[in-house]
This record gives sequence, structure tokens and C-alpha cells, in this order.
Amino acid sequence: MSRPTEILIDLDALKHNCRIAQSLAPNSKTVAVIKADAYGHGAIDIAQALQSQVAMFAVSSIEEAMELRMAGIRIPILLLEGCFSQQELECAVIQGFDVVMHNREQVDMLAQLQQQKGLTVWLKVDTGMHRLGFNESDVASVFDDLSASQSVNQIVLMTHLSVADEVKNIATQEQLGIFNRCVKQIQQISSQPVTVSIANSAAVQAWPNSHGDWNRPGIMLYGLSPFAEPKDLIEPLQPVMTLTSKVIALRQIQAQQSVGYGNTWTAKRASTIATIAVGYGDGYPRNAKSGTPVLVNGQRAQLCGRVSMDMITVDVTDLENVEIGSSVELWGKNLNANEVAKYADTIGYELVTRMPKRLSRRIGQSD
Repeated sequence: MSRPTEILIDLDALKHNCRIAQSLAPNSKTVAVIKADAYGHGAIDIAQALQSQVAMFAVSSIEEAMELRMAGIRIPILLLEGCFSQQELECAVIQGFDVVMHNREQVDMLAQLQQQKGLTVWLKVDTGMHRLGFNESDVASVFDDLSASQSVNQIVLMTHLSVADEVKNIATQEQLGIFNRCVKQIQQISSQPVTVSIANSAAVQAWPNSHGDWNRPGIMLYGLSPFAEPKDLIEPLQPVMTLTSKVIALRQIQAQQSVGYGNTWTAKRASTIATIAVGYGDGYPRNAKSGTPVLVNGQRAQLCGRVSMDMITVDVTDLENVEIGSSVELWGKNLNANEVAKYADTIGYELVTRMPKRLSRRIGQSD
């Protein structure tokens, strides 16, 4: 019998979440962000499930894009970090990828292109996140240079919001103000309407004035909220990934006996401890604290002691009918990954994204 730890991926939940994103911005087209192996959910499976529902996919690198092309994904793909070399840009043109351009070096690559085919460039504006993008003062001139290139067929003006998940933070309005000024500058030099893209998952849900021609939902597609506090939706998001395992051992310990490496957890009473086949080698966070919730047979229990590479231990003293082979949910349908993440001082994004290859993976539909 194989090790019982596995990931379940619910494609019906994925499609449900995508419909929610689209319903919140019915006049925008959807770029489904499936970078980092679709946030750990499996990029090919996710792309195959969504390709009839969205207009475009977005990934970080040309390697991720080529993996999708090799799997038969034919809808447009956007390279969010752009191209890192002339060779990559030439490959992007041949493959028909859209490319983000966020620095002068990338723009200069256009002059060296041999292919005179239509390239769609997403011109990134730094409106305040200060990672990638052109300053407001440079946007109009860069747009003019791109427009003059025979290789460029279309330009999309884009930016990225840094605190859209903080609904009371005025920085988002300030960023939108900068972006709108850039749009006006370009309107003065362009005879064509300016195509724009701003909204990520948080902005799709909380900032309707950010909805552009293209929205770029990511984490919400996978059923996790980008907000620290719950955000009411017409229909709730449904977690796509469920990480499960089973109890592989049970033991009784006495008060004052300790569990796990470093003896960091000591029983205050006679206790029943379940050992579960999952650890940091399976993507479960090593820094999850004692008290982290775990569902055993659908009942809430608490992590006790340190997370090991292959195992965790859980206090099941007050639970009913726990035995070797009992089912365990680490996060997913009934235990949100964002809740677990708080006990590990991280976010749900990280938990789902770092799933290792040794885990068994099962693709299915909702029960």
C-alpha cells in the first residue's frame, strides 16, 4: 500500500471560482494566472480545465509557457516577467506569447528582432509597488518607442497594486491615480483607445474602479482569499486543493511526557497522540506551532510538538473513534489553508505553492 499522503484537486471548484471572478467584472476579460505550477495545483491540469472559460493565461517564465504549449494549450499566454534574453524574445514571437516589458533593456531587444510578426507588449507602469515597471515620467516616451516598432502589433498598459488586499488603505487610490494619469498621457499621443490591465484577485473583489479591459485573478481562482479578514461574496470561494493523509500510529502518554524533537510540547494530562504521515517533506510548514488545527475524521484536533520531515503528531485525546487509518485533512475543503498559514506565520499562497513532487496527486470533481 502506498503512503497515504495526497493532494486532491477539485476542478469543479476551480471553474466555480473563475465564474465568481468573471461575475464581479463582467465587462473585463480574464487572464487566469497559473504561474508557479498554478500555485502548486498543477498548471497543465488547471489550464486544460479553464482554457474554454478564460481568454488568456499568465505565467512567470518562458519555460512555464512552453510547458503549456507542449501540453496542447493554444490560447494566448502572457509572460509576466517578460523576456530575459534576445533568444527568449524571439521564441516568444514565434510562439505567439504576449510579453510584459518593464525595463529599457527589454524594449531595446525589439530593435534586434528578425521576425516582423505581430507582438503584443504589456507595458508595465510602476505606480508605487517599486518592483518592476517604468516610472510615470517615462511611460509616454516608452509607449511611443513601442508604437514605432514594426514588431509590435498591440500595447496593453498595465500595473500591479501593492495593497489591494487592505481595503481601507489609500495607497491603492494613489496608485490608480498615477495609472490614470499615464493613460491620459498616452491618449494624447495615440489615435487608438488605450487597453489597460490593473486588477489582481484582491482588486477584482474590492476595487471595481480598477477593473480594466483585462483582469488578472490568481489566488482567488484556487479558492483562497487574498484578504486578512473574510470578504463577503455572492457565492463563497471553494478551495481547489485539499491536502490529506491518515493516522499511522496511536499512543498513550502520561502527564509531563513530551512529544517530538526538542521536547517542545509536554502533556498536561494523560493524552492520546496520533502520528500522521505528513511533514515538511510534503510541504507542510515546519514552523507550524503547537495548536495548529488539523482535522481527524472531520474533528478539529491540535498539532503538538515539532513538524518532522515525514510526520506530525496531534493531540486527539478528546476526539471520538480515532484509529490507525483514520482520515486527516491538513487543509482544504473543511479547513482553510489561510487559517493554517497563520499558525506558521505565513500566508495560504505559500502553503499551496510549495507542494513537492513526492506527493500523490488526484484530479477530480466535487463530491
